[in-house]
Amino acid sequence: MTAVRRRPLLAGLAGAAAAPRIGSAQGNEVRLGALYPFSGSLALLGDESFRGLEMAVEERNANGGVLNRQVRLAKGDAVDQNQAIAEARRLIGAERVTAVLGTYASPLAFAATQVAELQGVPYFEMGAISDPITERGFRYVFRTCPRASDFGAATVGGLVDALAPAFAVDPASLRIAILHEEALYGQTVAAFQEAHLRARGLNLVEKIAYAARSVDLSSVVQRLRGVSADIVLHTGYQNDIVLFFRGMQEAGWKPRMVIGSGAGYSLTDTARAVGPAFEGVMNVDFTQFAVNEDYAPGAAAFVEAYKRRYGSEPRSGHSLANYFGARVCLDAVQRAGAADKDRIRNAMMAADVAEGTTPTGWGVRFDEKGQNTRAKPFLLQWQGGRQVTVFPAQAAVAQLRPQLGA
Repeated sequence: MTAVRRRPLLAGLAGAAAAPRIGSAQGNEVRLGALYPFSGSLALLGDESFRGLEMAVEERNANGGVLNRQVRLAKGDAVDQNQAIAEARRLIGAERVTAVLGTYASPLAFAATQVAELQGVPYFEMGAISDPITERGFRYVFRTCPRASDFGAATVGGLVDALAPAFAVDPASLRIAILHEEALYGQTVAAFQEAHLRARGLNLVEKIAYAARSVDLSSVVQRLRGVSADIVLHTGYQNDIVLFFRGMQEAGWKPRMVIGSGAGYSLTDTARAVGPAFEGVMNVDFTQFAVNEDYAPGAAAFVEAYKRRYGSEPRSGHSLANYFGARVCLDAVQRAGAADKDRIRNAMMAADVAEGTTPTGWGVRFDEKGQNTRAKPFLLQWQGGRQVTVFPAQAAVAQLRPQLGA
């Protein structure tokens, strides 16, 4: 495929000298595992995430590969935690991959990373955000995307610094509710949102958890209505987001604003399924494509390359986040000079890329836990059928509109 050439994706890592050939049972290729939910309810964003990895690998192979060899992806389908464990074992054992990349969903990543760490195989997480993934003292797990704690901080910060001023009200006057699916993803984001709300002295009036496989959220809507929630902070997947908005429409009620936390809130498919009621919905998420090009140089070029490769617009920014993360990982393996876990770790820990120089706007600097400390989510809003960045100012391309619904 045609490479994205606007500016080097990772200026601090680009241009590394070609590594010497090394002997390997893998012959003339470097095998990497690609572990995502390719089927089941999470398949849409799992596949969208994989496309970013696939584009980064194809770009790298067109330019000579890694360690003087072509990179081949071995796919693993992780529908649930048990399957994530089984597929991680298969990729490491039967497929003999050098590293595993993925995974999008936090429960899947949490389970699979344990397998990789026990086997001494590097695991590059590029989409799952729950903090505990990198809080277990693992040496070979690295996350290139933001954490749930970053989402919590960005949500409450955006509410105080952008949304309340747009409403022309004191943030302390707003009645705020937290709504989340009850698994690891929802639990961790909601916990950090609550902590930030309380730290700022804001008015949390309700916190509700529900099963991600719920088929009706009408009772949830009635609880939110009963506490007169002005703002609902919702962490959920595509199906439950649609159920939530359907419940609000049936009840004839809505808050002043809904702020999502990535996942289904970033999907154009969700916006189409909900319809006009999704206009104005806000979202804290990975970099999307309506972003200031000066702060995220190459984002527009990525979209053009994506359209050439897949014949359609990207379905969400998950592909861009995984493209960015894969480039970080491929560059580290190249600079390591060998498919050795400790050399790869050293290369990852040495990475140093400034924010505002990549297509996501993120930089690269890992802490001892393996977390990229220079990846932060943005505040977005659905306007005219697309997501636009509205905060912070250096990434924004539109003004926040203080209205929910068409």
